[in-house]
Amino acid sequence: MNKIKVLVVDDSATIRAVLKQIINKQADMEVVGMAEDGFVATEMLRITNPDVITLDVEMPRMNGLDFLEQLMQQSPTPVLMISSFTDRHSEATLRALELGAIDFVSKPRLISDIGMEEYADEIVSKIRAAATAKLHQAQPQKMRLESMEKKQSTNITKPTAITSAVDKILVFGASTGGTEALKEVLINLPGNAPGILIAQHMPEGFTKSFAERLNSLCQISVKEAEHGDRILPGHAYLAPGHSHLLIGRSGTNYVCELSQTSPVNRHRPSVDVLYRSVANNVGKNAIGIILTGMGKDGAAGMKELKAAGAYTFAQDEASCVVFGMPKEAIAQGGIDEIVPLKEMAKRILSRLSLEAKVFQI
Repeated sequence: MNKIKVLVVDDSATIRAVLKQIINKQADMEVVGMAEDGFVATEMLRITNPDVITLDVEMPRMNGLDFLEQLMQQSPTPVLMISSFTDRHSEATLRALELGAIDFVSKPRLISDIGMEEYADEIVSKIRAAATAKLHQAQPQKMRLESMEKKQSTNITKPTAITSAVDKILVFGASTGGTEALKEVLINLPGNAPGILIAQHMPEGFTKSFAERLNSLCQISVKEAEHGDRILPGHAYLAPGHSHLLIGRSGTNYVCELSQTSPVNRHRPSVDVLYRSVANNVGKNAIGIILTGMGKDGAAGMKELKAAGAYTFAQDEASCVVFGMPKEAIAQGGIDEIVPLKEMAKRILSRLSLEAKVFQI
């Protein structure tokens, strides 16, 4: 069996040692090199030819973002970011995902004595996913700026209540590769889209920054969900990294509910928890969408959504970074349509147009 060759890049000798120990314990992977910054890593690439790189965000001489951008232009390689829980690091991590990083692991959890086995399992599972993942090209800076200008210059009338004509809910689930996939879909939805709920596998400390980034790019408003938030058309609510997101009722209105019950499928927020809540409380007035991701979270919930009368979409294999979650949902019979990522927003709007003639395609 060919082992997954991993290059560890981090300026912390402690983190390098921890990662090496975790990785080399696995029968199917090995550390083939370690570097303390981007310059050393660049030289080691030629020697080690790694399958996966673990990469720190902040390092001396050449930081992680500069190295990653150069890497993706010259020698594209799957990258797993190692990032800390700070506002600065969360912004940098999100930019790394835009540049082509597959996923990330939070650094403080690596050196904690509490739950070390669980976090080690997270690292190696993400390395395995990265080794088979499809790389995507970074969005050009010019396109990002144009999208932001569009958001700022568009005068969107925000509805203040759910009306019978748009009494719909869009519900998204995603994991590995999902930050860029969600962005691709949401920036192509109009400002009068139905209320949107999102469960993206992402730890606490990063979901707020991710919501703010989406909000700066989209015509809809995007925020990290808070308990009791009234779900309005033209608004999207992202599950915070510390809680499950569910949907409830307050009078005639839908509202967000947060729960810190145990993880489901090893995740909190869990896509299954969100989908089941929407199946029970929204039913046929929902549209479910499952995007790229590792594992099976969301498959059972999507089947329940479909059984409740909701229409369901899955991202196709060719456009997924990791096809795990959509593949499982398809296998369990919970999907009505399999759609390329670039066509997803258009197909969602087409489906809505069959039920409410207020959307323009």
